Amino acid sequence: MSAAHETSAPRTRRVVQFGTSRFLQAHADLFIHEARAAGQAVGPIAVVQTSGAPSRAGRVAAFGAPGGYPVIIRGIEDGAAVERQVTVTSIDRGLSATADWDAVTTLFVEDAEIVLSNTGDTGYAIDAADRGAGWVAARPPASFPGKLAQLLHRRWQAGGRPLTVLPCELVNRNGRVLQGLVLDLAAEAGLPEAFRTWLREGVVFTDTLVDRIVSEPIEPVGAVAEPYALWAIERRPGLALPCEHPCLVLADDLEPYERLKLHILNLGHTFLAEIWRREGRPQPETVREILADPAVRARLDALYRDEVVPGFAARGMGAEAEAYVTATLDRFLNPYLDHRIADIAQNHVQKVERRVDAFLAWVEEAGARLPAPALRALAAAHPKSGAA
Repeated sequence: MSAAHETSAPRTRRVVQFGTSRFLQAHADLFIHEARAAGQAVGPIAVVQTSGAPSRAGRVAAFGAPGGYPVIIRGIEDGAAVERQVTVTSIDRGLSATADWDAVTTLFVEDAEIVLSNTGDTGYAIDAADRGAGWVAARPPASFPGKLAQLLHRRWQAGGRPLTVLPCELVNRNGRVLQGLVLDLAAEAGLPEAFRTWLREGVVFTDTLVDRIVSEPIEPVGAVAEPYALWAIERRPGLALPCEHPCLVLADDLEPYERLKLHILNLGHTFLAEIWRREGRPQPETVREILADPAVRARLDALYRDEVVPGFAARGMGAEAEAYVTATLDRFLNPYLDHRIADIAQNHVQKVERRVDAFLAWVEEAGARLPAPALRALAAAHPKSGAA
């Protein structure tokens, strides 16, 4: 693991971002703003709405407004309450893929150096209309992978300048997955092997991991977020970084970051959601509120101390896990964050499998079998699909 500031300073580069989410507004877009304010020749960002949802038309228009938008950072940092506001000015225009496809295409083909995306839980789903060769000439293609494939094809036809794609969706190995989808679409459409070779060699799709709780939007553009933030990017040959920032790190392998987030922060959320579901706690209860119950807080502390940290220690990551637990508890107790457990409890069974079952299996791969009674009880209460 190495800090991104150890790399050489990047040249000025246009960023094209797919997705208007408040998360990116308070994460990558904020980082690039702070880098520009520090004198780095990076950005600006053009934000593209991929969904065409009419409800977000006002947000698209607001991205191009002069004066930027507010991000309020509130929470606990190193045990102390912090609050600050930043006016983010790294975005210079908002575009709709539905209404402005010609402008999006020109910008992508001629100016883009970095591509960011955060297109939601179903963002990688490929619409039936994008199967076969239909996406090649569509205006625009229906799905995000179809849109990206067409834009990359147009860029290749225009000479194929190098490009870095940094997906920020919460998908394991998101860069590899997205590259595979685009390659599959190119193959299905019967496009030349030279194009597919360029997708493998001229476009750097790299895996990333993002970690920040962005609790609420500010209309029409802006957000409230916690102090903690991480943007981990896997090192690849030819990679172009969007900026240098203390919260951005380069890593040869993202797995340690992924495991810490998934099996401490996310696992803790799922453990609390199980308590909330089974014990009939108040419907609007938040993470902070449930942890104000001393008995629940004691159960979570014991889970981390006796089951989770020892599991990480078996994989040689005990110290990292202890530090991440400390940071996680600060995040859970953020007095400004109303993170409803009802939201966390959605798709609960699948989350148990990814966060709890996978943790126990990962620890056992190292030759350790922890007693882990609370985790094993949680896993047993929600058997995997097809299990007895």
